[in-house]
Amino acid sequence: MKKLTFGTPEPFVPSRFCSGFHYTETDIAFDTRSICFRHTPRGALLEIPVKEGTQFFGLGLQLKGINHTGRKLTLRVNADPVAYSGDSHAPVPFLVTNAGWGIYVDTARQAEFYCGVHKSNGEYVLAILIPAARGVDLYVIEDASITGIVAQYNMLAGGGCTVPAWALGVFYRCYSRYSGEKICAMADYFRSHDIPCDILGLEPGWQNQTYSCSYVFNRELYPDPDAVLGYLRQNGFHVNLWEHAFVHPSSPIYPEIRDYSADCTVWNGAVPDFSLPEARRIFADYHRKNLVRHGVDGFKLDECDSSDYTGSWSFPLWAQFPGGMDGEQYHALFGTLYMQTILQALEGTPTLSEVRNAGALAAPYPFVLYSDLYDHRDFIRGTVSAGFSGLLWTPEVRHAKDARDLLRRIQSTVFSVQCLINAWYCEEAPWLAFGSACEDKVRALFTLRKTLVPMLAAAFRRYHETGVPPVRALVMDFTDDPETYTIDDAYMFCEDLLVAPMTADQEERRCYLPAGDWIWRDFFTKEEVPSGWIVCCEKRESVCHDEKEGGDAATVLPDSYHAGHAEEQSVRDTCPRVFTDDRIPVFLRERHS
Repeated sequence: MKKLTFGTPEPFVPSRFCSGFHYTETDIAFDTRSICFRHTPRGALLEIPVKEGTQFFGLGLQLKGINHTGRKLTLRVNADPVAYSGDSHAPVPFLVTNAGWGIYVDTARQAEFYCGVHKSNGEYVLAILIPAARGVDLYVIEDASITGIVAQYNMLAGGGCTVPAWALGVFYRCYSRYSGEKICAMADYFRSHDIPCDILGLEPGWQNQTYSCSYVFNRELYPDPDAVLGYLRQNGFHVNLWEHAFVHPSSPIYPEIRDYSADCTVWNGAVPDFSLPEARRIFADYHRKNLVRHGVDGFKLDECDSSDYTGSWSFPLWAQFPGGMDGEQYHALFGTLYMQTILQALEGTPTLSEVRNAGALAAPYPFVLYSDLYDHRDFIRGTVSAGFSGLLWTPEVRHAKDARDLLRRIQSTVFSVQCLINAWYCEEAPWLAFGSACEDKVRALFTLRKTLVPMLAAAFRRYHETGVPPVRALVMDFTDDPETYTIDDAYMFCEDLLVAPMTADQEERRCYLPAGDWIWRDFFTKEEVPSGWIVCCEKRESVCHDEKEGGDAATVLPDSYHAGHAEEQSVRDTCPRVFTDDRIPVFLRERHS
């Protein structure tokens, strides 16, 4: 790894606020002299010559694609990333390639990454424009695999987070308007029906003022909050509370914290400048005294991103913060600084909490990203993309159009870092609408999740010690295999499981099992499965036997598939088939001794 300084870097950058930041220089083969830096009227510009065919990945949580080759991405914090533009809950200026190198750009600006530009002089370059900046620090990291590059980046931040084993179980967020009595009844439901659940989340109704927040219990719904918290703890539940950081004038901390807040408000609430020790102390001390010490060990940090498409809420880019940042920089650092503040409040209490914005150098924080969006394919893609950038992501489950949709979504969250059912707008558990048979299948899936906890706990220990993420895109582990470069719907889970989720509208899907010094087995049946492309079929009836040369079975595909997919269909027709019934396709890599 090598640090390069161009021009005069800005004072407010992610590394400044990363307490575990640890840079050790090593020799690299990359020709750093080839990098061109210059000032433009729009900011600082870096041009890095690259070879044709170089593939680009990373840049944070990306729900619309993972291979950015040939694209322009603008790293803008946005709660509604509806297009493949770089908008994200968690944009990160860290880019990796299949060419043995990656780069971290230490900036809090909305940098523009042009992932492959042909110039008139014949050069092919990666171009990075950093608005308003007069300089920047760049870190070049090398390794043969993308996993190795990402691991070094995560260790630069201090290593992956540590999490308690209980936090890797089942997490259920309750209906927002539940009373304390209903919360306890929900806890009783899980225990009496023998459905595993480890954490209960309380949504906005627990507070007497939300949007913006008071952080004070609603005494109409919770006349005795300590009794509710005590009952949940006695019955083996951990408790997570929803909030956001915009402080309402009725909040006990408002009079003190408003002097350490931005010059703009959000929902009539003060926006604390968590870059200031005074603001962190006020916020953390209140949470510790009034919530953590009463039994709360997790928080959901909502709306610390922003929105340009749903009401344009949050503070503008030109907002000024008393610590010296403008709104553009604070948007990039808001989630990170908010996580630091809550960890200060928790005072060492183990947690795996939630946050809706994270940025660069976030690996040490035990917080999982989520989204109010709900496209299942996008959520799977988020699971794949997060690991490129030291981020954790949950494809949370809320409502479903039918039992099939619900179960497919639950399968995806069972094989993620946080198994989360977010029923904040569901007055009853989402599966109850689909009958007892659906409830039985949910119970089985949650029981399966409990069996995965030791494996996932080991993966988090590895994350902390080596920087290797617990969930990884296939191209990260198999960087020299071009077949993995566009796979955005399958991923490595822990060390040796390959997971290929299916959505409700899929009765089958293609899946790629990379070849190597190992064999693959169906995780559930333990039957050996060949390497290469296979077709995972839900039911044996979905396959018919055509009179083809060699007597191969041909998959019956829907009409919508046949249109415009003749070449891929031909590939499918010759692929081995694996029958998964209604299970999620999961394969175990068994290494040769």
